Amino acid sequence: MASTVPDPLPGTHGSSGAVRAAPERTGGIEAHGIDHIPDAARHGRPRDLFTVWAAANVNYLSLVVGGALVLMGLSLWQAVTAIVVGNLFWLLTGLLAVSGPASGTPSEVITRALYGVLGNRVNNAIGGWLVSVCYFALNLAAAATAAFSLADRAGITASTGVQIAIVLGIAALTLVISVYGHALIVKLYLPITLVLGAVFAFVTVGVVRHADFAYRPATPLTGAALWAALIAGTTLVASAPLSYTTSADFSRYLPRTASRGAIVGWTAFGGFLPGIVVCSLGALAATTVDMTDPQNALQGLLPGWFAPFFLLSLVLGTIALNALTAYSAGLALQAVGLRIRRSVSVLFDGTAAVALTLYGLLVSNLLDTVSNALQLIVVLIGPLTAVYATDIVLRRARYDGAALCDETTRSDYWYTGGVNWPGALALLAGVASAALCVDTLYTGPVAELLGGVDLSLPVGMTVASALYVATMRNSPTVRAARSGG
Repeated sequence: MASTVPDPLPGTHGSSGAVRAAPERTGGIEAHGIDHIPDAARHGRPRDLFTVWAAANVNYLSLVVGGALVLMGLSLWQAVTAIVVGNLFWLLTGLLAVSGPASGTPSEVITRALYGVLGNRVNNAIGGWLVSVCYFALNLAAAATAAFSLADRAGITASTGVQIAIVLGIAALTLVISVYGHALIVKLYLPITLVLGAVFAFVTVGVVRHADFAYRPATPLTGAALWAALIAGTTLVASAPLSYTTSADFSRYLPRTASRGAIVGWTAFGGFLPGIVVCSLGALAATTVDMTDPQNALQGLLPGWFAPFFLLSLVLGTIALNALTAYSAGLALQAVGLRIRRSVSVLFDGTAAVALTLYGLLVSNLLDTVSNALQLIVVLIGPLTAVYATDIVLRRARYDGAALCDETTRSDYWYTGGVNWPGALALLAGVASAALCVDTLYTGPVAELLGGVDLSLPVGMTVASALYVATMRNSPTVRAARSGG
């Protein structure tokens, strides 16, 4: 029976971290926020995660990214190589998801083990909430451009007022799913995956028929320029899986005994498969049409009657993606320390994302905004993912969810003044190292020395992970976790 217990609020638990348990709702707004999910309320199977991630990754932004790789000067097969390598980072997303069933808490709470109770509030404010809202805005802008084309086909001029109304409408549909929460997401995303899979199977046939599989740019890239483009392209693709440092949010309802390998595999495969297919479609299309205007270019490769279905699928896929993003952003806002319900925090996130979206559509250039933003955000999310994944390995994926919910000074995760300085310094060192190597909105000194080759992703992740291992492997909380205490 559905619970009538309202969202638990941050800070309402006692010093032991105990909260009143409420089963997940299946017919109403999700009762749980960032509180601990007791074993009695756990349910589901790891394979349920596949459709959650598959539905969210058949989206317009992936088409844009795939097309952008060819526009950067790569040949088709060089672009496909970048797509495959970049999507392998979904394995890290799967690894992070293991911590959800282990603790029964979302990622926003688990990371208290990494940064301390107060340090984690800063992490959630920047690495959780701000990054999620930026991605929400980028994806919402991408969906809106497809919806503008639908409006034109219906004879409605996409004036500024119409554009604003479309953005608000798509955002409203997205936020309804996010507000209702986890149960609705799991239930709804299977039919969404099936619908999007059917549409994109048809699109694949149309694109493959016209694609130039031997495509090479008129002036092929060589030497440092080629490496710079390959690495930048891989980073652009990898930004999608790396953005989901919150994958435990969607696995935390699984039983504690759920297979870790299955959790990793179904999460990773759910993102990897559509990531490969949709990005590759964008790259294939770019060999024969101008992908600076993707939705109109792709319509030229499809039968006229099918174009509205294609455009609707782009909007639907992005709604599915952004519902996950808004859901996690809502949890992040709670974890920052604001005493508001998860449903209210989600609506606040949507408002901020809509404002950024309107700026991206009405003021800036969408393609440039997407490319620059995704490459720059990796400077932060690469090290964030590395520290989180390293902590899971060090602790052997053992987390005490009730203890993690204790925010008092007696908490095992209070550390020094509420901050775990080894974790904070490892993250800062990784970000600083990545910033020295970046070549996007600005060129770091290392990238300049290397002729524009951007090594921010591997360098940032390696430095953050290595420093975290060196400083945390003998931590009392890590030793206790490794010993099963």
